[in-house]
Amino acid sequence: MHPILVHVGGFTLYTYGFFLAMGFLAAIWFSKRNARFYDLKPDDISDLFFVILVSGIAGARLLYVIINFDDFRASPLDIFKLWNGGLVFFGGFIGAVAGSIITLRIKKLPFFKTADTIAPGAALGHGIGRLGCFFAGCCYGRQCDLPFAVQFSHPDSLAPLHVSLHPTQIYMVVANLVLFFILVFLQRHKRFHGMIFFSYMILYSVFRFIIEFFRGDFRGDFFFDFLSISQGIGILAILIAVVVMVKLALSSHADR
Repeated sequence: MHPILVHVGGFTLYTYGFFLAMGFLAAIWFSKRNARFYDLKPDDISDLFFVILVSGIAGARLLYVIINFDDFRASPLDIFKLWNGGLVFFGGFIGAVAGSIITLRIKKLPFFKTADTIAPGAALGHGIGRLGCFFAGCCYGRQCDLPFAVQFSHPDSLAPLHVSLHPTQIYMVVANLVLFFILVFLQRHKRFHGMIFFSYMILYSVFRFIIEFFRGDFRGDFFFDFLSISQGIGILAILIAVVVMVKLALSSHADR
């Protein structure tokens, strides 16, 4: 597609970085608006998102490097070239949660209530950010002959060139936008704090698990050659989310 959005003189704006930034801004915008629904201060959400940005990108890049470590042996400095693509959501999720827990403890903000506040915005921002993957050619799909298959022709694309592939990046865009609307609907019928956040964990993991089967890039092996590392993490995330949700629901019911 178009890995480079603008190139003027010595200035280069990479499409991946542009959509990553747009997704982050969209997530902040919606989450600040959503904060009023939960009686939280929008400024506290802004501060939290700065931590999420740093810890999330660090975690996402770290997991990508671990999975594709052989690609960085010859040129370790390429680890820092984020504009070329190469972030794994679950790594970012783990990093963001870890950074958020520390920040929320310092600011003395309620974890589950705050997590519910930012979950829909995170899905929205992730959906927009995935457009960057599409234009950069990373996270590409398996070869197929479907009428909506895509071909990459730009020499700087990370996907195989001139081959019809599943548009898995677009699958993820659609999945995240659908998830966003589901979460917005669910929070109108919320029964306990944490319900939206863990619904996000479960539904995203399910969507990701399915889409991973259509991926063509190397994603690491979790279970022989059948499941990827992201699918393995997704299964674990679902189990954790279900257990915690049941405990929170029972606790909420007991307090009534």
